[in-house]
Amino acid sequence: MISTINPWMLLAFAIVMEVVATSSLKLSNGFTRLWPSMVVVLGYGLSFYALALTMRTLPMGVIYAIWSAVGLSLVTLVGWVVFKQSLNAGAWLGIAFIIVGVIILSLSTGSTSH
Repeated sequence: MISTINPWMLLAFAIVMEVVATSSLKLSNGFTRLWPSMVVVLGYGLSFYALALTMRTLPMGVIYAIWSAVGLSLVTLVGWVVFKQSLNAGAWLGIAFIIVGVIILSLSTGSTSH
C-alpha cells in the first residue's frame, strides 16, 4: 500500500518529519528530556524511511536537494518563529538563494520518474 503513495507526497512527509525531528532535537536538551528525544528518533526514522521510498522513483540528486533546501528553510523559520532566533538580511538572502538554486537544479535535470 505504501508503494502506491505519490513520491512527491512521500518527499513532503519526509521533509515535515525531518523538521519536526530537528526542532525536537533543540527541545531535547542534549537528549536529557525523554519525550522530545523520542520525537527526534521517531521523526528522523520516519523521515529517512520516506526519503528512501521516494528514491525508488525520483532522481536522487533532485530529491536530496529539495529535501535539504526545504528542510533547511523550514527549520530556519521554526527557529525564527518558535525559538525567537534572529535572522538578518543576509540569512534571508541565503535562504532565497538556496531555494532558487534547487529550482534551477530541478528544472535543469528534469524531475521525472525513472
